[in-house]
Amino acid sequence: MDAASATLLVNAFSTLTLAGLIWTVQLVHYPAFRYVATDQFVAFESFHQRGISFFVVPMMLLELGTAMVLLVHRPNPLPGWWATIAFTLVLTNWLCTIVVQVPLHATLAKGYDRPAIEALIRTNWIRTFVWSVGAGWVVGALWLLLHERHPEL
Repeated sequence: MDAASATLLVNAFSTLTLAGLIWTVQLVHYPAFRYVATDQFVAFESFHQRGISFFVVPMMLLELGTAMVLLVHRPNPLPGWWATIAFTLVLTNWLCTIVVQVPLHATLAKGYDRPAIEALIRTNWIRTFVWSVGAGWVVGALWLLLHERHPEL
């Protein structure tokens, strides 16, 4: 396997992992914030931030790094515009995370805030959508790569 194909596999791993995680966060974890007792909320939010960051930060860095490499070294038959769109999806999630989600978590770190929780859930649909599109994008790329190398499949 060439380095560009291996990079695509690592990128697909990180993107698919993050897509699965964001759906779990969107449908289960963030809505659960509504039910945490107000006197326990600061501890809960701190636990959430530490726990999720331990897993998400390395995956997001891996996704970003491999998306950057794929801009320059992509496997055949993927065209340059494929890598540009993939990288744009990754940047969109980084931007949304930094500009929207992190400030909402900073608000919640101070205590239970129902409007901030609802905003967190509502705005996280952006990341859920973008990671879902990204997951489809990398699965399509893997299919093209597999079909190119094994047309009998």
